[in-house]
Amino acid sequence: MRREVWSAMAEPTPKAGPPVRDLTPRVFSPGSWGEARRIADVLRKETIGGALLLAGTLVALVWANSPWSGRYDAMIGFTVGPSALHLDLSLATWAADGLLAIFFFVAGLELKREFVAGDLRDPRRAAVPVAAAVGGVIVPAALYALVNLGGAVRGWAIPTATDIAFALAVLAVVGRSLPTALRTFLLTLAVVDDLLAIVIIAIFYTAHLAVLPLLAAVVPLAVFTVLVQRRVRSWWLLLPLAFAAWALVHASGVHATVAGVLLGFAVPVLRSEKAGGPDAGPGLAEHFEHRFRPISAGIAVPVFALMSAGVTIGGLDGLTSALSDPIALGIMLGLIAGKPVGILLATWLTARFTRATIDSGLSWIDMAGLAVLAGIGFTVSLLIGELAFGAGGERDDHVKVAVLMGSLVAAVLASGVLRARNRVYRRIREAEQVDRDRDDIPDIYQS
Repeated sequence: MRREVWSAMAEPTPKAGPPVRDLTPRVFSPGSWGEARRIADVLRKETIGGALLLAGTLVALVWANSPWSGRYDAMIGFTVGPSALHLDLSLATWAADGLLAIFFFVAGLELKREFVAGDLRDPRRAAVPVAAAVGGVIVPAALYALVNLGGAVRGWAIPTATDIAFALAVLAVVGRSLPTALRTFLLTLAVVDDLLAIVIIAIFYTAHLAVLPLLAAVVPLAVFTVLVQRRVRSWWLLLPLAFAAWALVHASGVHATVAGVLLGFAVPVLRSEKAGGPDAGPGLAEHFEHRFRPISAGIAVPVFALMSAGVTIGGLDGLTSALSDPIALGIMLGLIAGKPVGILLATWLTARFTRATIDSGLSWIDMAGLAVLAGIGFTVSLLIGELAFGAGGERDDHVKVAVLMGSLVAAVLASGVLRARNRVYRRIREAEQVDRDRDDIPDIYQS
């Protein structure tokens, strides 16, 4: 009997007789049916969010380069908030520190769910996408640092982050037939990418640390944790605690979005034994994710784009001047070349040493398409740019131009690669939807 290769990211397809277990991982695989359904739901919401993100970006760019640019500057600089709590912040700061905390709260929920109940809980399944994400951070950072050696090295982390909403907006246009395995790989890579970005922001972009507010933040965070562990859902209890934790972390000097991640990590993924245990349905983390993901994708991130993406380009001369800055060159090189090279190299090395195979019908050109698509960096890249160089200066403007141009080039290149493979993808998608026993579960997930 022919030996079947068992995947680190999927179940095997058995032939006659008992299958022989092989721990060889696969580079791509659709995963389990439950995960496939959940990821499809996530991708639908993020795709809509990506369209709104693109709309917010275009509005900001047009407004900032129009005769009414002064009104745009006045809007993002408008200060609001209680000064007694040191929260009299500009609207742009509220968007970056406040609204993005919602984005990172959802990221924290997603991260915890993946590592507790998702495909990342199995080290064999997680090996390839985790390695790809790490490679996609190291190589862009190294290229940026190399270009800016002896100069503005502080911005090394700007080209390391993938914007999943923007990437999915591109897929909605050019990759509607993309197989589940590729979509799952992209989302998993982005989840790990978010985790690495969170760690980078917390460690490397905390300029001044006030210990007392940071210690004080432990109190509302601990009470929030106790309540959610007891499966309390009352918003009038949880929201004030979450805001208190956010405000104290903000006052400590640590970027306030880290509070959103910590709050997300506090939420339990699985149901309690009294509620029926893990098999009784979605836990509190999934419940919160369903509630807050539309707010994150539909409001928080697009508004942040509106507040942050507006940059006065100054015509062709201004564009040429911005892109000739070593900061901009390092960012573009990191996004366009560093991301795909890092992801491909890390994936190839992992496949080489674990003897991972690529699923039937797919090839390394598909991996290349996803790797180039991962070079679309926007939300977190702009955030890190502001943390590295401050908001509103010339360097910040050059960061914005470079992130936008680098992401645009990555989107165009990825679209070309993925469109060329559309016929193959359609054939695979049709095979994935076959349900001969009509039990509403495609046969591929039952084999």
